[in-house]
Amino acid sequence: MIIRKKEHWFKMLFVWHGSVLPGLLPRLSLLFILSLGVVYLHGMIFSLKIPLNPAPLTLFGFVLALFLGFRNNASYERFWEGRKLWGALLNTARSLTRQALTLKKQDDDRLLVPEFIGFLSAFIFALKHQLRSTDPYEDLKSRLQEPHLTTVMNTKYKPAVIMRLMAEWVQRGKDENAIDSIQQARFDENFDKLSDIVGGCERIISTPIPYSYRVLLHRTVYIYCFLLPFGLVDSLEWFTPLIVVFVAYTFVAFEAIADEIEEPFGTEANDLALNSMCVMIDETIHELAGEQTVLSPQIHQNIID
Repeated sequence: MIIRKKEHWFKMLFVWHGSVLPGLLPRLSLLFILSLGVVYLHGMIFSLKIPLNPAPLTLFGFVLALFLGFRNNASYERFWEGRKLWGALLNTARSLTRQALTLKKQDDDRLLVPEFIGFLSAFIFALKHQLRSTDPYEDLKSRLQEPHLTTVMNTKYKPAVIMRLMAEWVQRGKDENAIDSIQQARFDENFDKLSDIVGGCERIISTPIPYSYRVLLHRTVYIYCFLLPFGLVDSLEWFTPLIVVFVAYTFVAFEAIADEIEEPFGTEANDLALNSMCVMIDETIHELAGEQTVLSPQIHQNIID
């Protein structure tokens, strides 16, 4: 995700990196060439005049805009739900860290709090890699010790396995009288929250917007854009290509943005900044523990996640 400070309105007109325009240029160029051909032929195909005028296209464009608005709202809802889940992950990670640091016998060598912090840090990065279908080994090897690293790497759902390791750590503390029953129950409540967060993220990933709906809207947008020059050529003449490209940019860009943010955990420019959020959560839990973070890159600048 691209993170920028609010820019001047004039500079925003020329922003290139992070907009969907670069990916739309081939399609907009094709529409521009088509519009030039329509103007040159005066809206005729094989001596047949296409009887279109702006009135029905205006009505159809209004209905299409409503459908695009609904499509973008559905995609943004998924994006915002993903952001709320990762915000909840930050809060829960802080709570678990505080609980681990305030145990009755936190200086007991039998119950190592840094080990728990390592589990929690590994959980965060494992969740990011699971959502992006990437290899978590490099991030996990500096946070987990053997044989825990081997155990986690040999499983498919790594965050769930790391949650089990954290629960076993708590149970070991209970057995050694370093954690009482009330503290154990509080840990379990936060583990349930972690499980809900993982399940919510997996729900977004595994339940895309219905494909038939996407296909219908995609076809409608492009049919409308290809018919538009025939409806405007008689009234706008050589201005037709410019107006067609501008209108097409609006509709096609809305569709492209909706496609990009409907799966918010990816690596495209407008997806969630999971790398930055992982580093930030990792920093805050290690800071609470009075430790150095495993990874501390420069994140206070424009970041492409």
